[in-house]
Amino acid sequence: MSDPLFQPITIGTLALPNRIVMAPMGQGKAVGGVPDPGYPAYYARRAEGGVGLIVSGATAIGHAHAAFDENEPHFHGDAALAIWAQAIDAVHAAGGQMMPQIGHAGLQGLAPVAPPWPGIGPSAVWLPGAQVGQPAGPERIEGQPMTLAEIDTVIAAFVQAAIDAQRLGFDGVEVHGAHGFLIDQFLWARTNRRDDGFGRDRARFAADVIAAVRAAVGPDFPIALRFSQFKMTDYAARLAETPQELEALLRPLVDAGVDLFDCSLRRFWRAEFADDGPMNLAGWIRKLAGRPTIAGGGIGLAKTALEYGEEGVYGRVADASTAHLDDVRERLVRGEFDLVALGRSILGDAAWAAKVRDGHHENLQPYRPELLAGLN
Repeated sequence: MSDPLFQPITIGTLALPNRIVMAPMGQGKAVGGVPDPGYPAYYARRAEGGVGLIVSGATAIGHAHAAFDENEPHFHGDAALAIWAQAIDAVHAAGGQMMPQIGHAGLQGLAPVAPPWPGIGPSAVWLPGAQVGQPAGPERIEGQPMTLAEIDTVIAAFVQAAIDAQRLGFDGVEVHGAHGFLIDQFLWARTNRRDDGFGRDRARFAADVIAAVRAAVGPDFPIALRFSQFKMTDYAARLAETPQELEALLRPLVDAGVDLFDCSLRRFWRAEFADDGPMNLAGWIRKLAGRPTIAGGGIGLAKTALEYGEEGVYGRVADASTAHLDDVRERLVRGEFDLVALGRSILGDAAWAAKVRDGHHENLQPYRPELLAGLN
């Protein structure tokens, strides 16, 4: 039997040679929003290393203060788009496929800037943590709830970014709806306290973004949606406590045109609804939404008490490991999810996919924190 990790899959017009996805990871190497010239080669190395699909780290749409911080890449403006054009050309030349992840940070409170940027959000309510992984801090009120005109303007910026992705030759586009970014702030009851249609239906803003993007790029251009329960400032946060609540959020998104859900899990083996069986979030979304899903969270890394505790993990060395890949394979075979995303594993070893495919497990390299400082 062939290795399930390396079986091809077709999702609409997206024909992938295997199930390995490079997870979206922000490198923060874009002074003033213009991506560092090293980005094209950085992504091309992962394509050469056998990754089936690359998803860029978060990029900011063309709306005031959409960026997470001063060093998040933009996906708008001639200078930034010129680098992204080089990136997709380099990935294609290396035999890979790639989607940009487009997003708006909204009131995301992880990266304060000086002077402070005026954030926007559904209800102007945010619960910041002091840093990634710490519990949410006291509730913070910033400005006023977004007006309907502001909502329309943001949706139009998402649409333009998707149009630019299609024009530049990307193989699809991923809309960032996770981790406490703006779309997720609408999805989460704690930050969406509106009393209009965008509050009564917390999925409406996300669905309107997806529907507008779909109308602009046509029926065949693949649209993925990044989706999570947790926030970067609150790992315990949940959008849905039951499968029924999750389905109510998902159905409008499917109807709007999502082809693929990129599920951010933190730990791929954790059951999402413990009282309803062992499936993870990607499995439940696949079941409830009827769309392919990507699952990630610790794949390719050694499981240790230190590494997989509640403390932050990006500042720690993580050894490569294939001990749990049979579990991943079994879940692929039984249809719990369709693709697997690797983040730190592929930061640590650009050739991870090729080495696993060819059985060279002993040559896998560990993840090292200093890799976050460059584009290796």
